[in-house]
Amino acid sequence: MAQDPLSGDAGSTYAPLTPVPEARRAFRTGDAFALWFSLGIGLLVAQAGALLVPGLSLPHALAAIGIGSVIGVVLLALAGVIGTDTGLAAMSSLRPTLGLRGASVPAVLNAVQLVGWGSFEVIVMRDSADALAQQAFHRSMPLIWTIVFGLLATLLAISGPLSFVRRFLRTWGIWLLLAGAAWLSWNLLAKHDLAALMRRPGTGDMSFGGAIDLVVAMPLSWLPLIADYTRFGRRAGESFRGTLLGYGIANIWFYALGAIYGLAAGGGDALLTGALAQAGGGLALLLILIDEVDNAFADIHSAAVSTGTFWTRATVPLLSAAFGALCTAIALLVPMAKYQNFLLLIGSVFAPLFGVVLVDHFIVRKRRIETAALADLQGRYGFSGGWHLSAFVAWAIGIVAYQAINQWLPNLGATLPALAIGALCYFAMVSARKTAYA
Repeated sequence: MAQDPLSGDAGSTYAPLTPVPEARRAFRTGDAFALWFSLGIGLLVAQAGALLVPGLSLPHALAAIGIGSVIGVVLLALAGVIGTDTGLAAMSSLRPTLGLRGASVPAVLNAVQLVGWGSFEVIVMRDSADALAQQAFHRSMPLIWTIVFGLLATLLAISGPLSFVRRFLRTWGIWLLLAGAAWLSWNLLAKHDLAALMRRPGTGDMSFGGAIDLVVAMPLSWLPLIADYTRFGRRAGESFRGTLLGYGIANIWFYALGAIYGLAAGGGDALLTGALAQAGGGLALLLILIDEVDNAFADIHSAAVSTGTFWTRATVPLLSAAFGALCTAIALLVPMAKYQNFLLLIGSVFAPLFGVVLVDHFIVRKRRIETAALADLQGRYGFSGGWHLSAFVAWAIGIVAYQAINQWLPNLGATLPALAIGALCYFAMVSARKTAYA
């Protein structure tokens, strides 16, 4: 029997295919804000911001950050509403769109990409902590840092999202995070001539459309897992507002910090960690580093939840332990590399998929779901042997569109057009089918 969510342990007791009962939902607007503000702030976000310069001038980079953040976060918040509407985990909520068996395809892809994200997070934390240790103590201990951060993220993932948000973030974690972000911002304004950086011309190596695409890719990277957390929300409006404000503010703030610090450090993300480590003697970076654990926690926990949608015999805590060990092992063996292509690859798969999902949930099904049909192959979500072919065709067209735009019109930016094309194709096919049967 599931425990009271306010006790902090219910988050790991609900199976991915089981809707969270309304009486057991604990998240309000403040909880959603705290979680998504925390997840929106991080070293990977700052490093992504540093990739925008010096290819773009700083004013153009900041404009791309603003536009891309607004678009990406609105789409993310809408996807979060699906979790609150249905009470289902993210990959489980795809069953009405893709079919009972078809939903296993993105679940597998999501687990794979989350292992990659979790590993990247552990690597970033290790490298940042090691930079701080070398600065303070002149000692390098990458092996120890990898194990420490991998273990910490794994333990948080096993405990579940309610425990993490209620016991850590809302109590004191978000205040540490705000202090660190404010300190980094103050150092930026105090030690660098912002006006001079704003006047520095860009090299032209990145287009404005490509920059928006890179900014959009960060919030959209959370699309396949946001419902894992918003399913604990009490009301859809609260989940939407908390996500929109929390992630939106954090994404703009840290993309901008990354771009400005990166430009001041010489451009790109290679020197960013060193520049941040020197800000305030590394105190702010240390606080942000502590917060970075929550990103790894979310990756590991959601990889477990995604796997639980098709491997139902394994419990989420057990899968969390396994994925945490896997991410830590990969972090030990794989060197850190630029991950711009990794972000864009994720966008090419999941952006068009969620174009289909958002249209299906909000327009076609009008936010309604038949819970009893979620496990019945003969029910309305059984489609053709468990596969909804129209949804897969629209998804495939969106992926092809993404790759074509990325290949032949790279300056346009492919993420948003691919999402729109996938959505329009699905809506057109559903509308045509209804007309044919009218």
